Amino acid sequence: MKHGKHPPVPDFVAQAAQAAGLETELSRRGFLFLSAGAVASVAALGLCDALAAGRKKAGPPLVILDNARGVLLADPARCVGCLRCELACSEHNDGRAQPSLSRIKVSRALAYGLEGPGQGRHGAWGDGLVVQGVCRQCPHPVPCATACPQNAIVLDPDTGARVVDDAACIGCRLCQRACPWGMLVFDEARQKSSKCFLCHGRPKCVEACPAAALRFVPWRDLTREGPAPLATLSVTPGATACVDCHAPALKAPRPKTTR
Repeated sequence: MKHGKHPPVPDFVAQAAQAAGLETELSRRGFLFLSAGAVASVAALGLCDALAAGRKKAGPPLVILDNARGVLLADPARCVGCLRCELACSEHNDGRAQPSLSRIKVSRALAYGLEGPGQGRHGAWGDGLVVQGVCRQCPHPVPCATACPQNAIVLDPDTGARVVDDAACIGCRLCQRACPWGMLVFDEARQKSSKCFLCHGRPKCVEACPAAALRFVPWRDLTREGPAPLATLSVTPGATACVDCHAPALKAPRPKTTR
């Protein structure tokens, strides 16, 4: 190679220089600059491929509870406060007309200000809006399921809804304290907790509402739509990974006590 000359510029380098607004006749310095950039880009792509391959070898992430396939959506502007949804829930699921057992809670916002529930209290009476409290079928980590020491809150295989397993529930009420929206109920007669499980895909509250204020829609993360009015119970302050609070079977069982 003679002094002062450099090899011809490849077409792809010239096109890149033109797109970047550089001179058409590249200097040796410009040619080396673009060539080094091309080599760095190829190396970066190779690194990304290697990382992707490593992730594939590591296997899929551990999923404790999948998202539900549906969720109840409430429209306070349509609600007339007739409480038929509460009666339909308790009558269908418990055989009793007892609104305290209902998995949907209808109340009038008399203690909240104009900014809505959870945004602060601006006066004694608030805006008086009728609000329907519904289970949001929280995504992982599910507060009530995480708080349960018996893993008694599991998935309905048909709907993916979180449901309380009566056989495993010991009535400790930790799930009630853990729910940021206060949607767990407790049956004093049975000493068991309960929550909305979407009536196996046909919510009776939706069917009973005369004002179409409730809808059963495909699941979306309602926990991000508005702040939670209650503080969440922290039952695993030292947990650093999912396995720390979802592996009770690895722990020694409690010794049975006799009375």
